[in-house]
Parts: sequence; C-alpha cells; structure tokens
Amino acid sequence: MQIGVVFPQTEIGPDPGAVRAYAEAAVSFGYRHLLTYEHVLGADPRVHQDWSGVYDLSSNFHEPMVLFGWLAAFSPLELVTGILIAPQRPTVLVAKQAAEVDVLSSGGLRLGVGIGWNAVEYEALGQPFSERGRRLEEQIPLLRRLWTEESVTFHGEFDTVNGAGLAPLPVQRPIPIWIGAAAPPALARAGRLADGWFPMAVPGAALDAASAVVHEAARATGRDPASLGMEGRVEWSTGDLDKIGHHAEKWRAAGATHLSANTMGAGCETVDDHIAALESMAPVLGAD
Repeated sequence: MQIGVVFPQTEIGPDPGAVRAYAEAAVSFGYRHLLTYEHVLGADPRVHQDWSGVYDLSSNFHEPMVLFGWLAAFSPLELVTGILIAPQRPTVLVAKQAAEVDVLSSGGLRLGVGIGWNAVEYEALGQPFSERGRRLEEQIPLLRRLWTEESVTFHGEFDTVNGAGLAPLPVQRPIPIWIGAAAPPALARAGRLADGWFPMAVPGAALDAASAVVHEAARATGRDPASLGMEGRVEWSTGDLDKIGHHAEKWRAAGATHLSANTMGAGCETVDDHIAALESMAPVLGAD
C-alpha cells in the first residue's frame, strides 16, 4: 500500500516557501505521493444566500496543474489530483496540461477526475452543470486517445477534434485516470472506465457496498476488478496514533492500494504544524 499525503489546500496559504517546505518534508518522511483537491473559484455566500457548500470564496485553492508543474522541478513525489473537475474544462486543455505535467515529472502524474458539486463554478466556467456526468463519460476515452495517438479525429456529443494531436505526448501512454465516486452512477463509472477510484466511504459496510458496485460494473464490461487501484484516507484529527494506525490497517485489509494522510481540518495553524503531524504519522502508516 503506497502512502502519500493530502496537500492541505485550504490551510497552507499562498507562500511558495511554505508549499516547498511541506513537499520536501513529505519526501523526507518517506511519503510517496501528494494528492490535492481543487476548485477554480468559490461562491460568495452573501450573493448565494442559500449556500451550503463546504468551500466558498474565502477558501484557498492552488491550481493543481500549475502547482504540479512547479513541484515537478524539485520533488520526486507522484502528483495526484483527487479530484480534478474535468467536465467544467475543455477536454483537450485537460489533456494538454496533464501531458505537460507528466513530461515535467518524468511520468509522475495520476489524474483523478470527477464531476464535482459546485453549480456556481460550472456557470462561471461556461459549462452545463446538469450534463457533467455524460460529459465525463465522453471525456475519459478521448483523453486516453489524445495521450496515445499522434493524430486524433473525434466527433462526440460534447467534443470535436479533427485531425489534431498533442506534442509532446506524455511519458505515460496513457496517464492513469482515477475517479472520485460516492453515488451509484459514479461508482459504476469508475468500474467501467477508471484505472482506480477514490471512495467517499470508510472501511466497513458502506465501503463494501460501494466496492460491490464498482466491481460489478467492471466485470460487466469484461474488466478484472482486482486490476483497479483504490485510495483510502486517514485523518490526523485528534492525533491519536494508535487509532490512525488501526484505521490504516483497516484500509489495507479492505484492499486499498494507496493511502493518504490528511491534516486538513485538524487544527494545524502553520505549515510547521502540518509537517509535524506528517512526521508523527509516518512510522505508524509505514511510509518509507
């Protein structure tokens, strides 16, 4: 089980020095990948008075692809989006940016994608919120073609490419695509189309039920469910290392191939606090 970290997007702030210190510390403690959440912009609750989203315009978010291009210059960490909201972006632009990150990181990108939940963001980016599931279904095979073929011609419901291609192509051909999934349609999509998935459930009955949907969809399309990666997450929370280690073992027993340590929302006030938490967790998680 590969151990990584969740980049504390909303708490690390805009200081590049702090971002670098965090990434370099993660490597020094033995973590193997850095996973980041994303939002392009946040809604203003004063305007959207019925707003109930987790994040708003006060929430700090570094843009993942720009961040990854910078990190690739000095960090060996695998770079993971968990997730990039692909349907609110032009597909060929996602393909181009991902290919460039993969080149600069020497094949170190894992592209997690999903449909998101923020209708305000979709509107601002000029994409229909109600069609995001169908759009992602079309995007994934097109992304793989753009990463593996010199010239692509494609005519779909949402995208049209006429005899065009990327240069340079990525190192990984294709780049691994993972899906963040909670609802049954998204779980089935992961089983049919993804190389791996990010559950929104913890080990136990809920994760077992979600895995059953993913695996059934995989088998229905002739895929081996055992070939799919799965990434869990453990929370720093109270700092109870015994509890964190026990939770990690439950993920291992559930078949997780990857696990990320998350320090967001745990009261860390500085980047040094986040780094100290990662250092404490590394031995019990088996980071190496």
